[in-house]
Amino acid sequence: MSFKIHIMQFFNNILLKMNFSILLKKRAFKFINYIPKRVRIVAMTGAMSAAMLTSTFFPFSQTWQLFVLILLLVAYLTTYIAVFEGIDGVEWIALFIMPILFSIALYLFYSMLPVRWLTRLPFLVLFSLGYYGVLLTTNIFNIGVDRSLHLYRAAFSINFLFQSLVIFIFTMVILSFRLSFFINSFLLGLICFILSFQLFWSVELPETVGKKFITFCLVLSVPLTEFALLLSFIPMSINIAALAFTAGYYALSGIIYNYIAERLFPNVIREHVSVFVFVIVIVLLTISW
Repeated sequence: MSFKIHIMQFFNNILLKMNFSILLKKRAFKFINYIPKRVRIVAMTGAMSAAMLTSTFFPFSQTWQLFVLILLLVAYLTTYIAVFEGIDGVEWIALFIMPILFSIALYLFYSMLPVRWLTRLPFLVLFSLGYYGVLLTTNIFNIGVDRSLHLYRAAFSINFLFQSLVIFIFTMVILSFRLSFFINSFLLGLICFILSFQLFWSVELPETVGKKFITFCLVLSVPLTEFALLLSFIPMSINIAALAFTAGYYALSGIIYNYIAERLFPNVIREHVSVFVFVIVIVLLTISW
């Protein structure tokens, strides 16, 4: 059995066999149906922001593992309450990827900032606005609007923008840890695979994923893993390396999702390749051998 089939079974059989519908029937969650969705999204943004605020008062080096787990659980719960209705199939995975990774990425990014109220307050404001936007796009994907509508197109574009931001932040944070080149490339490749799973799913919003879908994720994540490995040996600043890696993700994922959406025209390829080449030229000009 091939590696791709193992991954496909992981998403379709192991996680999706869990009977999440039982959770919807519990009385503890019935009250959610009576709360307007916009109110729930605002309230859950506030709850997530409170969890993030709490994490900023603890020393990162001693508690980061604990708070990564806490933020993961809080992000999943707040997303669940915010969207709630109609979650089915692979949505139990895909809908929660961006809220979780966005929260963890911003938490790790805050560890690189000075710990003071002058940075804490603007950070929390920006995080709250970003998380609210992530929940809005997640809700649009959940309700399954017609993909020809402007609402879906706007949500998809915003989601892609947030994905690029998450990739950039994760790259900066991982490279700043000064880990081995193997661990750097593995972690960045894994993050690219997870994000591409959510991105490619959002193109067609299928209820299940197949072998072809997993192939697209591997086609993106494997070359980017090798690109991350290459960047580890080039003398450049962390910000420039993060910019180069983000450009690689933007270009390759943009080409693949347009192929999935049957919109891969020559001008689309030129646009994404041009962005990547432009960034690489900037990177080459900043290298100090």
